[in-house]
Amino acid sequence: MSDQYYLSMHAQQSPGSTACVLAESGEQTSYATLEATTNQIAHLFRNLGLGVGDGIVVMVQNHTRFYQLFWAAHRAGLYFTPISWHSKADEAKYIIENSGAKAFVAAARFAEVAQAANQSLPNDLICLSILGAIEGFDDLEHEMQGCEERPIADETAGRELLYTSGTTGRPKGVKFPLSGQPIAETAPDDLSYSAEGYGPGATVLAPGPLYHASPLMASRAMHRFGGRVLIVDKFDAEAILRYIETYKVTHLICVPTHFVRMLNLPDSVRKKYDVSSVKLIMHTGAPCPIETKHEMIEWFGPIIVEYYGGTERIGGAIIRSEEWLKRPGSIGRSVAGTAYVVDESDWSVLPAGETGVLYFDAGETFSYHDDEEKTQKMHSPQGWRTLGDIGRMDEDGYIYLSDRKSNMIISGGVNIYPQEAENRLVSHPKVADAAVFGIPNEAFGEEVKAVVQPLPGVEAGAGLEAELIAYCKQTLAGFKCPRSIDFSDELPRMDNGKLYKQALKQRYQ
Repeated sequence: MSDQYYLSMHAQQSPGSTACVLAESGEQTSYATLEATTNQIAHLFRNLGLGVGDGIVVMVQNHTRFYQLFWAAHRAGLYFTPISWHSKADEAKYIIENSGAKAFVAAARFAEVAQAANQSLPNDLICLSILGAIEGFDDLEHEMQGCEERPIADETAGRELLYTSGTTGRPKGVKFPLSGQPIAETAPDDLSYSAEGYGPGATVLAPGPLYHASPLMASRAMHRFGGRVLIVDKFDAEAILRYIETYKVTHLICVPTHFVRMLNLPDSVRKKYDVSSVKLIMHTGAPCPIETKHEMIEWFGPIIVEYYGGTERIGGAIIRSEEWLKRPGSIGRSVAGTAYVVDESDWSVLPAGETGVLYFDAGETFSYHDDEEKTQKMHSPQGWRTLGDIGRMDEDGYIYLSDRKSNMIISGGVNIYPQEAENRLVSHPKVADAAVFGIPNEAFGEEVKAVVQPLPGVEAGAGLEAELIAYCKQTLAGFKCPRSIDFSDELPRMDNGKLYKQALKQRYQ
């Protein structure tokens, strides 16, 4: 990758062009300012003794400062680990210790958690505050004063060290080796974004939290190609439409939960805003119900692209609206090597139409940090790797996912994939969200249970329960349908759109 895909080039050629803008306030940061600030912070990291291969952990909200830290770490050859804003002190402490980070940068908004975590961390951990003061932390903005605005002498490419969602047990860090190359020569995967129109004149809005891979990678690519990143503090369905109109957003990065919430807006609100500037909507992170995607295509047009992949960068698949409309429910064909559907009982490759575990023979080399056992568990005897998804392929190589292997319900010896029932339930006009999972049953081992979040104003109770079970049975075999349904004001979803089913299942153990 040449220098034209890097901050320095854009700062030189178009110093006044906007790199970041805070949607709520309209505050803009130019490429010249982003270049200067990231260089200063990179110098600060060196002054603090951080060398190539060391790591930093950051707990910072969606903000321009997040990108300054991100790019500074990458210029200094550091591993950059963002952690969830919702983390408790013990969770933050675990990731800091597990990653081996030498520095912890926290925003003042999270002072209470940051201070509590720091109390039981090594005394030599470098602790810096940003966007305000935290007692016991040095102020980053004060410390970087006087640091040079030109690149550090030994600039080399860093990497993200992202932690998986941790829906079952402790999260694991996904660690890739450093390339040892100049930063302008890295991240060739960003080239795919160039083909999607990223660059000067384009604006990307990724309303998810930047500690998740998808919004982080999409905005990283926009900076490499000289476009504008629109930053929102949190997702609000109507506000997103307003920002699209105000800032002429061209690229939108979503998860299916964002789609559902936008579609749940009254028609009068949806029609109120001009969204014609949007040229591409990419969704990832979790399965999208067929009905939901149909409605989004009807609203925005055939500009919706689905990308399947994981933080681990194992394989990948992509499908555009035109293809999807011919094959509803497909996630597309493999775009990285060959995909296989495998029967894990004997490791045989299954023919078209049969369901098994999805494996890929391509992807980057990585490991789960300090967990060799988990790293090996994702390999087949053939050397292929899996993200743990269950699905099938048609004769043309289009992939259809059923569910995650870890979510499978075994009832009376029958394998049940709850995603089918979830997709059916959320298509009901009285349902805002739904979770389906297995609970203990003495006779069958497990039975199918659902927890549903009704739309505002909908009365929950036995009548709605019977209506929803009957609705499922209209299109699904009876054994796939929930035997009972409970109701909740809100379901525990992560910011990447994934249901935290473990929290629900624990209620029924």
